[in-house]
Amino acid sequence: MNIRLRQYWQQLLESLWFVPGLMVLGAFGLAYGLIEFDLRTSFNGAKRFPLLFGAGAEGSRSMLTAIASSMLTVAALAFSLTLSTITQVSSQYSPRVLRNFMGDRNNQVVIGYFVGVFAYCLLVLGTIRGTDEQKFVPSTAVLAGLLLALGGVAALIFFIHHIAESLQTGTIAEHISRETIKAIDDLFPEELGESADEPVEQEAIWQKKTGQAGWQPVLSTQSGYVQSIDSDGLLQWAVEHQALLRVEQQVGAFVGEKAILFSVRPDKERAEFSEKDKFNALKKRIVIGRHRSIDQDVAFGIQQLVDIALKALSPGINDTTTAIMAVDYLSAILERLAKRTFPDPLRTDDGQQRILVRAADFEAYSRLAFDLIRINAKGNHAVILRLLRALALVSNHTRSDNRKPTIRKQVYLLMDYADQTLATDYEKQLVRNLYNELKETWL
Repeated sequence: MNIRLRQYWQQLLESLWFVPGLMVLGAFGLAYGLIEFDLRTSFNGAKRFPLLFGAGAEGSRSMLTAIASSMLTVAALAFSLTLSTITQVSSQYSPRVLRNFMGDRNNQVVIGYFVGVFAYCLLVLGTIRGTDEQKFVPSTAVLAGLLLALGGVAALIFFIHHIAESLQTGTIAEHISRETIKAIDDLFPEELGESADEPVEQEAIWQKKTGQAGWQPVLSTQSGYVQSIDSDGLLQWAVEHQALLRVEQQVGAFVGEKAILFSVRPDKERAEFSEKDKFNALKKRIVIGRHRSIDQDVAFGIQQLVDIALKALSPGINDTTTAIMAVDYLSAILERLAKRTFPDPLRTDDGQQRILVRAADFEAYSRLAFDLIRINAKGNHAVILRLLRALALVSNHTRSDNRKPTIRKQVYLLMDYADQTLATDYEKQLVRNLYNELKETWL
């Protein structure tokens, strides 16, 4: 799928109107089909099953009116509960987890169900005729409306349960972790071998070979966050134009208008690229939006869990248990990253280097996951102990010698900070004991 079409599709799926809108259209189709069934077939439910289909014109009107009004009331309640939940989550955890509730399929389907039943009842209600000259009661459609109303009772119970469950810290953290791990599996599908080259070293090799002169900038025409980059499309463009291409922004970065997105250098025998080459073709390979997206941005998933931990450690909340839970799920994400091979930032075609892509490495992800939590866990030995266990878990799944020093650095920083901030010798001794117990894992 085209990178921009994928962006638009993702925006639709994360909206509160798209799925309910589809369900309303489905309700219209169901109502039309059942009305046509009653109109064009010889099936006479009122005579065959009078207890089920025997409601007259007035009775059908009254029942459908009651169902429609109740469904609209319940739909308004569902919207109110959803908005209330969004507000509470934003203030208690982090504004960055709001997109998880906006894109919650259960919420969208339940709201769409209520609105769809309302629309269904209105459409069927408009076809009922009770005069002697023209009497028509779509008994099958009326019965279906009653069954849909009974289903609405079950949907309301499920919705209230789902809202209550979705507010739990474990549910929020687990959802973020699962979504981030899925992004890791998509971006880094290969298991790590014996070693991994560091991107910084490869970038230095690139700079040494290509130099600094002759690069032409490709500027952004809008402000926002880089949501995704089509690396294959960029390589195809570079091969087609026989050019070197340097991606100056990484996924998740904020770019302003006129910021440099790419630097392009043609072959020596080529003249400079035209405006069409630079702006029309290359800019289609990068998506910039109002907010970050987790599809290609693993750091965004990590950042959400870090935000939850920081909010929990703030003096106004002081919820150590929530911070520990966030650290646990962060360790699961770093554990998965520790086992994966990161894509080479240098992309080649038939041995010819064509593209340098800027991307976070394992050390950057580790700093993002642990640095701020360590700083904000000042004097909290419970969080420090859990950070030590998290680092040990990540180290146990790290098979690269290039990544072990990153973990050791985090451990030494944590131990130094514990000695400086813990108030009692008892707390310091607990941390030292755990360090001595686990130190073999990161050596």
